[in-house]
Amino acid sequence: MNFLSRRIAHVDMDAFFASVELLRYPQLRGLPVVIGGKSDHKPVIEADGSLRFARLRDYVGRGVITSATYEARAAGLSAAMSVMKAAQLAPDTILLPADFDAYRHYSQLFKAAVARITAQIEDSGIDEIYVDLSHLPDDSLTLAKRIKQSVFDATGLTCSIGITPNKLLSKICSDLDKPDGITILDLTDIPERIWPLPVRKINGVGPKTEKKLASLGILTIGELAQAELGFLQTHFGRSYSTWLYEASHGIDHHPVIIHSEPKSISRETTFEHNLHPRHDRAALSEALTTLCTRVANDLQRKGYLGRTIGVKLRFEDFHTVTRDFTLTTFTGDPLSIRQAARECLRRVPLEKKLRLLGIRVSKLAPSHSPQVTHVLAQGQLPLMFQEQ
Repeated sequence: MNFLSRRIAHVDMDAFFASVELLRYPQLRGLPVVIGGKSDHKPVIEADGSLRFARLRDYVGRGVITSATYEARAAGLSAAMSVMKAAQLAPDTILLPADFDAYRHYSQLFKAAVARITAQIEDSGIDEIYVDLSHLPDDSLTLAKRIKQSVFDATGLTCSIGITPNKLLSKICSDLDKPDGITILDLTDIPERIWPLPVRKINGVGPKTEKKLASLGILTIGELAQAELGFLQTHFGRSYSTWLYEASHGIDHHPVIIHSEPKSISRETTFEHNLHPRHDRAALSEALTTLCTRVANDLQRKGYLGRTIGVKLRFEDFHTVTRDFTLTTFTGDPLSIRQAARECLRRVPLEKKLRLLGIRVSKLAPSHSPQVTHVLAQGQLPLMFQEQ
């Protein structure tokens, strides 16, 4: 298909986690709310039946914000900000704990709603997807409105949509008119709508690149577009410089990938306070069991089994280590995953306190694939491990 004839939509749910919580607590609409508290920050039922909500000033720990309402964002709060820093900026902001089971449920609802319009969908995260609209007969505005209405009918939530000739531009545009917005651009709109934006708006330009570009006097996408390719190559290398140059001109030929096999499935948790391998063994054991169970549930839900089990440990000094073992057979059983994880842990000197624990299952295959059927047909082999 010709690049110019493509119509790619990026559908991005608005303040997704926070918006799901507002469905549960509609009395909080219009108020600054952040998601990121612990389980003991759940609302408390008062004697008169009303709910008392935790505030940021009540928080002690090192968690981070996972989502914020737009009212909270207006106060300077944002995702990935530490909760303690947020408490300093806006101590009266309401604090709610995350409920990832609920967020996954609404994620499935919103994606299913869009799939009723077209199956040409690339899953890009729990709260966003790319949709190829190129083969649909309706105009882009009509399709955008249909998608938004379908999502709202299924979830009660709003989304913002960008529609352009490619994924890169659509990702930028879905953020231009939030919340509940629609932005439709073609390549002729780039100088007016895209070039004035800061370079960080390009998906793939992180803080380090942004800082380096700023040191070169490049702050906006337009300034990046005006830079000579040779000049960029002296600072960023050939491949990345070419990508930066093309991205600044709105060039992106990546297709919408309708289906892709996951390479791994993982879960991790950051502890509210550092845990000692011996003194806090019971708490660590419980965390390990919980993570293995959740990974096993994820495998079952997605229809996969795996052979390589990995653990990730981050110590109090932020040093991070990983260890992997490969089983002789495929598994999705939480007890087998836990046993393999414990084998991994035996190969790590546990002398310092831990701040993070993670479990990963890789070397995946669909549960009913010939590859899995062949291995399992050999019989359940003893639980043996091969070091990676």
